[in-house]
Amino acid sequence: MSSLPIADDNPITLIRFQVVTVCLIAVNVVVFGGQSLLDDQSTWELWASFGVIPVVLNDEMSLPPDLDVIPAWATLLTSMFLHSGIYHLGGNMLFLWIFGDNVEDAMGHTRFLLFFVACGVLAGLTQAFVDPDSLAPVIGASGAIAGVLGAYLMLHPRRRMIVLVLRMIPIRLHVGLVLIFWGLFQVGSAFVLNGDPDNDTAWWAYIGGFIAGMVLVVVFKRWSVPLFDMDLVSEKKDKKERVSY
Repeated sequence: MSSLPIADDNPITLIRFQVVTVCLIAVNVVVFGGQSLLDDQSTWELWASFGVIPVVLNDEMSLPPDLDVIPAWATLLTSMFLHSGIYHLGGNMLFLWIFGDNVEDAMGHTRFLLFFVACGVLAGLTQAFVDPDSLAPVIGASGAIAGVLGAYLMLHPRRRMIVLVLRMIPIRLHVGLVLIFWGLFQVGSAFVLNGDPDNDTAWWAYIGGFIAGMVLVVVFKRWSVPLFDMDLVSEKKDKKERVSY
């Protein structure tokens, strides 16, 4: 994509600090640091053992004994903490840093962690369902973070954020516009690049995670937290009525 979100204008109000968001980032960075010490063969074996391989998850094939170290269903969890490179990791952690704090604020620490895991699992299942015969390990926190983006869209579409257009021109845009465009980009890429042998991105995991986040936020958010920034709408209405009076 030629645009990159770098910050929003949405402070947290219900929690003191985004503990879970920071811990998730830290775990991913530490795991990647350990992975970077491995040679190429050992790295591939790590991905094969702990990434989601659809054909294995669907019980149509088994891994060799030396790679079959955990149950296939458990890879839906472990795959979220593996990344293919520094840019894969950096992009995911940037998005989690920008959007995770406000979703954690809306849910609370424990529910946000459960929400993150649920979105990641559903993202992996979506990819395995759409591409059941794939032998390629699906790794990365992208599906879970897509769920965070879906939740943010439902919670704060009226907020504004700074986006680097062409990766160098900062402009302020409504979050809703940015995230809707992001979602449409994933859908378009999934259909256009489906079956492309050079495609190494699990687009359907992004889509599954994004939709899961939009739905699950209704269950996981605090009951006092409104959807669609309705508190901002009420606040602006009150100010307008006071000025008119």
